[in-house]
Amino acid sequence: MEPLRFSHWIKASREFFPIGQLRYPQAIRHQRVQLDHLLRAAVETEFGRQHRFGDILDAEQVYEAFASRVPFSDYSGMHDWWVRSYQGEPNITWPGVTKFFALSSGTTEGASKYIPVTKKMLRSILRTSRRQLIDIIREGTITDFLAKDYLAIGGSTDLHKEGTSYAGDLSGITTSHMPIWFKGASKPDEEIRKIRDWQEKMDRMVEQAPEWDIVIIAGVPAWIKLLIERIMERYQLNSIHDIWPRFSVYIHGGVSIDPYRKSLDDLFGKPVAFYETYLASEGFLAWQSRKDAKGMRLNVRAGIFFEFIAFTDENFDEHGHVYPHAEVTQFHAVQEHEDYALVISTCAGAWRYLIGDVIRFVDLQRCEIKIMGRTRHFLSLCGEHLSVDNMNHGIQLLAEQLDLPLGEFTVKGVYEEGQFAHRWYIGCETDVEDPMGAAAALDRILSELNDDYAVERKNGALKQMTVDWLPASRFMEWMDRRGKLGSQNKVPRVMTDAQYEDWLNFLKEHRV
Repeated sequence: MEPLRFSHWIKASREFFPIGQLRYPQAIRHQRVQLDHLLRAAVETEFGRQHRFGDILDAEQVYEAFASRVPFSDYSGMHDWWVRSYQGEPNITWPGVTKFFALSSGTTEGASKYIPVTKKMLRSILRTSRRQLIDIIREGTITDFLAKDYLAIGGSTDLHKEGTSYAGDLSGITTSHMPIWFKGASKPDEEIRKIRDWQEKMDRMVEQAPEWDIVIIAGVPAWIKLLIERIMERYQLNSIHDIWPRFSVYIHGGVSIDPYRKSLDDLFGKPVAFYETYLASEGFLAWQSRKDAKGMRLNVRAGIFFEFIAFTDENFDEHGHVYPHAEVTQFHAVQEHEDYALVISTCAGAWRYLIGDVIRFVDLQRCEIKIMGRTRHFLSLCGEHLSVDNMNHGIQLLAEQLDLPLGEFTVKGVYEEGQFAHRWYIGCETDVEDPMGAAAALDRILSELNDDYAVERKNGALKQMTVDWLPASRFMEWMDRRGKLGSQNKVPRVMTDAQYEDWLNFLKEHRV
């Protein structure tokens, strides 16, 4: 019998995934439809009745009525609603009983958040995942996918149950709902996916690695890098292609790939195509549909309605909190190369929800965006306005300049003895020959990337910029100590005061 070829499945699916790139005018129309569908679906929920969704739908200007009746919200604002859903109450912010909740601590807050994942949202996430795979296949990057293996490193599929609800990593929830036709090609197997202990899971994957014929890898860069390094060390490989010669696509997300790019390239023996995803606990917001794309295509017709708030001092305070009077930019009025905080309403029962990310349209006609950072992860002690995007790009350029495999890093803005300063901590696989010179090089790179930073460094307002060079393993050890070791957790790029205090105590314990 002829083996099932992925190209056959693509041909059959074209009526559901039309060929051709989405264009901006189409996206505007799709978004109007999405808002109407969301409001109609939730009109009889507790949230919908309290905010009079019925009256909103009857209004002459639906969006204006929606914006006037439903205030901005973050997790704390939705918590009292979502906790009722978690306790099993039906029809709170979305119709029916919500069975699954994604655990997300992000990198700003320490406490875990419980984000609802409805059946509608699960279908949206899985459908978008298929769309990206089809886009990759259509570009000719890989062929006969179902005859090879796909490695996805995610959270445990052994979810925590309380009452009628299940909670765990979003990747664990979605993996447990993969279609049957896909599970045969997906690695690791179900037994390994259920393992909650991250070190044990890694050990088992390293053990089974020679049995797999991997063509696509998906996962957060830090953990993919760690797994590949362990496999290469265990089997004495020159590159990961010695064991997986057909590996040709890496799908990444969660954090910027820039700081990890050189380290990963060093582990590969052949060219690998990188594709980015924007899969948050709140939904699959965007994906990279082309190898040469400037950014990711916004997911405008998958149960998500987008609004945008210009990320300016007029709309946000110095701590990244939005002002109640902040001006919203609708989809039809966004501009390229402007930074916006993202506001979403979703088929998981999030309403005008500030997800905490700052994005920029890099190709408006194709609806392609780039993640610039977090609303609370911009360093601006004295007007330097240093973004996470600047930081990621700076580390990438420094790695290229020094020809060193840099990776994890974190930064803290401090005020000491009447002076502002940035304290950098950077993980490096090898010794840095000239630490002071490397720090000065990073300072120069950041000044070239960011005019505001250059001005504050030149006029002396930002007096110091120091770098501590650490073994890369230190970051993973610190995450392990905090109970944050795993595929869904990320090292914070800009530390809070509490994180910084814990980090300093940890470093004291590990220094001779």
